[in-house]
Amino acid sequence: MLKIKVKASLITNLTDARYFAAWEVEWLGFNFDEGSAHYIPPVEMKAIKEWVEGVKTVGEFSFASAEHINSAIEVLELDMVQVGMFTDFSVVEKITNVPVIKEVVITSESSDKELEFHLNEFNSKVECFLLSFEKDEMTWEMLKNGEASISFSFFKEICELHNIILNINLSEKSLDEILTVSNLHGLNVKGGEEEKVGVKSFDELDEIFEALEILI
Repeated sequence: MLKIKVKASLITNLTDARYFAAWEVEWLGFNFDEGSAHYIPPVEMKAIKEWVEGVKTVGEFSFASAEHINSAIEVLELDMVQVGMFTDFSVVEKITNVPVIKEVVITSESSDKELEFHLNEFNSKVECFLLSFEKDEMTWEMLKNGEASISFSFFKEICELHNIILNINLSEKSLDEILTVSNLHGLNVKGGEEEKVGVKSFDELDEIFEALEILI
């Protein structure tokens, strides 16, 4: 059991899926953007899904119509979908039958005011926001020390007002602090390429999950 919900994104192989399911993550995310380096064909996603239990499957779409997303929800039996930073509100409001995660990308040009407007615009139609600091390589230490483009006080405030899944560069040593100072809904981690089929090193992720594990 983990101290917080975890979303594992960009799953492309069974090795990742089984690893994250064994750690009892809340969500497994599969990228359906054709042309993306992390794209997974629907038939492969369905095959992986048959081998894992106890996790919710999330279809990740950066640019897609509501019709395309709704069709994928039905055909792939998705539990949730994630839409990209530039997905229009008109698309989100047409997504049916499953909850929606809205990705919000924080860059060096972002501001508290801009972020507040974006969250308030979509809040009525989404269940969670995935707040991603990866684009301009912002870290937890930068956010905490006031070196990020949004203020730390505002970050803590929005974690109280919205369901925030945090995607940021962090270490296992930061986790207790992160969970103590913010009312996060979840954390985001990522899958990756296998060294060869069925073989992969999970050393860094092991450290994160071991720090999150509640020993019973």
